[in-house]
Amino acid sequence: MTRRLLFLVGAIVLVDTLFFTALTPLLSHYVDKLELGKAGAGLLQAMYPLGALVAAIPGGMAAARFGVKPTVLIGLSLLALTTAAFGLAGSVWTLDVARFMQGVSSAFSWTGSLAWLVAASPAGRRGQLIGSAFGAAIAGSLFGPVLGAVASYTGTGVAFGTVALLAVVLAIVASRMPAATPEEPQSVRMLFTALLERRIQIPMWLCLLPALLFGNLSVLAPLRLSDLGWSAAAIGGTYLVMAAIESGWAPILGRIADRYGRMPPLRAALLVSALVTLILPWPQTAWALACVMVVAGFAFGSFWTPAMSMITDESEAVGLDYGYAFALVNIAWAPGQALGSALGGAAASVTSDAVPYLALSALCVATLLSLRRSESAQGTRARPSSADA
Repeated sequence: MTRRLLFLVGAIVLVDTLFFTALTPLLSHYVDKLELGKAGAGLLQAMYPLGALVAAIPGGMAAARFGVKPTVLIGLSLLALTTAAFGLAGSVWTLDVARFMQGVSSAFSWTGSLAWLVAASPAGRRGQLIGSAFGAAIAGSLFGPVLGAVASYTGTGVAFGTVALLAVVLAIVASRMPAATPEEPQSVRMLFTALLERRIQIPMWLCLLPALLFGNLSVLAPLRLSDLGWSAAAIGGTYLVMAAIESGWAPILGRIADRYGRMPPLRAALLVSALVTLILPWPQTAWALACVMVVAGFAFGSFWTPAMSMITDESEAVGLDYGYAFALVNIAWAPGQALGSALGGAAASVTSDAVPYLALSALCVATLLSLRRSESAQGTRARPSSADA
């Protein structure tokens, strides 16, 4: 049963991320066709996570009150409609609205499907299962840029219509899978109470930070590769390699997090992210930039599995429903992705690409130092004083 459910959840998040990342190689197309500029491109990228943020709490409430299956079905239905609408859109505002609503659909499908999986998994394998599901999500992001590259030749209507059809098929499969319904629906007040807990705030920040990093990278890197002479297909190929590595690494990372704890891989991700973000503004050839991007994707992607596992651990400790736990993930991830895309594009348009990259590198260093100080303080409090001895 767990294996079948893992396959279903993996397929759901794969299809969802397939559309999300398909926009990346098409950015230069929309910039030229609709005269968006870097700020407009950043806003278009940001509309998806903004939709996910707006729907984060409603998605969590739906899972906690009505059950995970209805929540997933709502998300997949919206995904089919909004993906088809995006493929047919021909103006800036219709693209923005369709992308926003696709983010809304994602909040429901991710919250419902991952809460469904975690509720059915033993605690000792939680990181591994989340890593496996996230590996499928990364596989979707792997093929998303390929889909975008194909759409640049075949037309967006045909390419994105295919994704909409896949969402419909998954909705039919999900409707036939057994799932428990909440016996005593949990009040949304529990979610807001959990937000005040430091043990919840730390892993939420560690979900928000990589979203900032990826959001910024998703706008500046493809536009820079385009300026250096690469086509949409070549840009899509770069993201293909990046996501292939991440997809294979995520389940391994989940097992590491289960065995050694959540914090060691998170500290390593912070250190490597700080270094690679420091390097990203400077490559002067497309090949050099592509290589640095692949390393960046590996580093940024190494946050997700241990951070999400940590959120579910701490949510369970405070008695929070898993639907609300993944609503917390959306509350953290969505503003990070939106701000990374919108502010990164806006800052680069009035200064240079180096400014947002260097600011994010400094933020990674500050987070790493803060975690070490916090752990040191906790260790000092835990040691007995000489008087106690």
